Parts: sequence; structure tokens; C-alpha cells
Amino acid sequence: MKAVALGALLAMAVLFAIAFPLQADIPAMAYVRAAAEGGMVGALADWFAVTALFRHPMGIPIPHTAIIPRRKDEIGRNLGEFVETEFLRADVVRDKLESTPIAARVGEWLDDPDNARRVAAEAAAAAAGVLRALSDDDVRDVIESLAREHLIEPDWGPPLGERLERVVDSDSHRPAVDLAIDTVSAWLHANRASFAGLVSRRLPSWVPRVALRLVDDTVYNEAVAFVDKVRADPDHQARHAIDGYLSRLAENLQSDPATIGRLEDAKSSLFDSPRIRSLAADAWGTAKAGLLAALADEDSDLRHRATETLGGIGARLRTDDALQRRVDSWVTDAVVFVVERHRHDIASVITETVERWDAEDTTRKIELMVGRDLQYIRLNGTVIGALAGLLIHTIAHAVLG
Repeated sequence: MKAVALGALLAMAVLFAIAFPLQADIPAMAYVRAAAEGGMVGALADWFAVTALFRHPMGIPIPHTAIIPRRKDEIGRNLGEFVETEFLRADVVRDKLESTPIAARVGEWLDDPDNARRVAAEAAAAAAGVLRALSDDDVRDVIESLAREHLIEPDWGPPLGERLERVVDSDSHRPAVDLAIDTVSAWLHANRASFAGLVSRRLPSWVPRVALRLVDDTVYNEAVAFVDKVRADPDHQARHAIDGYLSRLAENLQSDPATIGRLEDAKSSLFDSPRIRSLAADAWGTAKAGLLAALADEDSDLRHRATETLGGIGARLRTDDALQRRVDSWVTDAVVFVVERHRHDIASVITETVERWDAEDTTRKIELMVGRDLQYIRLNGTVIGALAGLLIHTIAHAVLG
């Protein structure tokens, strides 16, 4: 297009060179000469105007030329301010969002199983990336700190005593007691041989073998009979003894310093620092490995549930008018809030980006963006100049002769 515009200028110059010497012999050539003269003036004037926007014409630092590279930063600031004041106004953003059925479109898109799988896959990839980026040592430190703060450092006695007291008062411990008695009874019936010699081996050697066997059988039978009686009788004395023990334990855990101290000592020995860190490391390692495997496997239950959940959300958003209105309202309010609070920061992206650009690169970018239209300006200038020259010559000839 630059070559075309230059060609038009050269064509006017050739016409002028031909018409100028012939106008004395051929009067009509005066009109051609005037048109060519005006065309050259228009072409040169518009070439200067177009060039002056982007650089110094012919490299000569004429004042008020090379406007874009010289005022690049100012143009960036003005553009940023224009976007901030005209496009990022709360009323403009709200009007646009309120006229757009955001929730319905999102719901329609998510309701497609392929799209739901895509979103689930992208979310899984993002989550896996976050998991891999996390420092294992930092996560272990956090888990250890949380465990120590919320699990180890608080006293266990009073809370456990209070809960145990509630359990006993509501008789909620009865199923556990029944289970324990059933377990003991089943073990006794299945392990008669364990009682062989349990008592008899402690008796003198001169006691007859029959008496020794009778003693062991008696002990076993009495134990079985006792457990069976406790099992069959909900009001058995042994059950009351268990209830009394649990009640006293609940009270001691809340108010007896000795009992509380023993529990705290046991807790401290169970959860010493190396063990806590080991538990934190094991917990994090297991959780991380399991999550990464589930996120990477397209057929994992986690991925299927995520896809189904997204599809369900899409179906609801597509069909539930009330939900659509709520979601549209939430999105609109959230975006307007962000725009009102941070519109200057958002618009500053334009200003700062333009400021970082090199002046020559900026000039080249804008010139290429405008592109062919710049050369059409030169062509139009050539044509308009030619017509103006012809009109001026015609009027002057008609008026002045």
C-alpha cells in the first residue's frame, strides 16, 4: 500500500511534467497541470501528516512530529484513564451483566457431559499442580502445629469426663457393655483349653490329678456361668458395678487432679514430639498420594463424582429460574464490587504495559494495527488534492480569465 500511494504521487509528478510545457500550446493541459499540481501537494501533505504521527519525516526533528513515540507514556495513561472512566464504571458493568443470562449460559454449557468432564479434568489438573507445589515439610509442620494446638496441648480429662458422664447418664454405654460381655462369653466358650492348669499348676504336687482337673473345670465353669448370668440379666450386680466405676471415672476425670495428671502423662508419652511429626508425615503422605492418584485417574470415584456434581449444577442452573436469578445477582454484585474497588488497578495494566514498551516497538505496533488505512489517507489526499487543484484553476480561469 505504501508503494501504491507512492505510485500515485509519481503519477501526478509525471502528469505535471507532461502538462506543464504543453499548456502554452494546448490550453486544456492547464487543467491537467493544475490537477497534477494539487494532487502532488495533497499527496505530500498527507505523507507528511501520516509520517509525523510515527516518526520524524526524512529523519529531520521537525517540531510536533514523531508524536506517538514522543508521547507514548502519555497515550498509555490517557488510554488507561479512558477505559477506567468510561468502561469500568459500576453502572456500565452492572447494566451489561444484568442484560446477560450468565447462570443460564453456564448451566447450559455445564449440562453437556463432555463439558462437565473437561471442567473436572481441568480442576483435577489444577488441584494436582497445587498439591505437587506444596512443600511437604511445610505441610507437615502445619499438621503438627494444628495437632499440637488443638489435640495435644488442651487437657483431655475434663472434656472426656463430661462426655463420659453424659453417656452414662443416658445409658448410651449399655450397647458397649453388652458387646464386651458377649465378646468375653464367646472367648470363654471357644477357649476352654486356656483354663487347663490355670489354677492347678499352683497347687502342691501331692494333690491328685483328678482333683487338679476338677479345680480347673470348676474355675472354668464358674467363669462361664458368671458371664452368662451377667449377659442374661440386665440388672445384674456386675453391670451396676460397671456403671458405678464409669460414673466415678467420669467425675474423677473432671475434678480429681491425680486422675487428670495420670491421663495427661499417658497422653504425653503416647504423643511425644517425634511421634507427632511421624504421624503428621504419614498422614500427609498418605493423603497426598491418594489424592494425586484419584485426581490423575479418569475412572476414579473422585473424578466421576466431580463430573456428576458439575453436571447436576449445570442442569439446575439451566432449569431453575430462581437459582439463575440468585447466581446472576451474586455474580453481578461481586464483579461490580471488584470493579468499584479495583478499577484503577485494572486500568493501570494498560498504562504500565504501554510504559514498558519500547518507543520504536510501540510505534511499529500501532502503525501495523492501523495498517492499510494510513496509505489510503495518502491516496485520498492525492485524489482530493487533484480535484481541489482542478476546481481552483477552473474557478480562477472563469473569474479572472
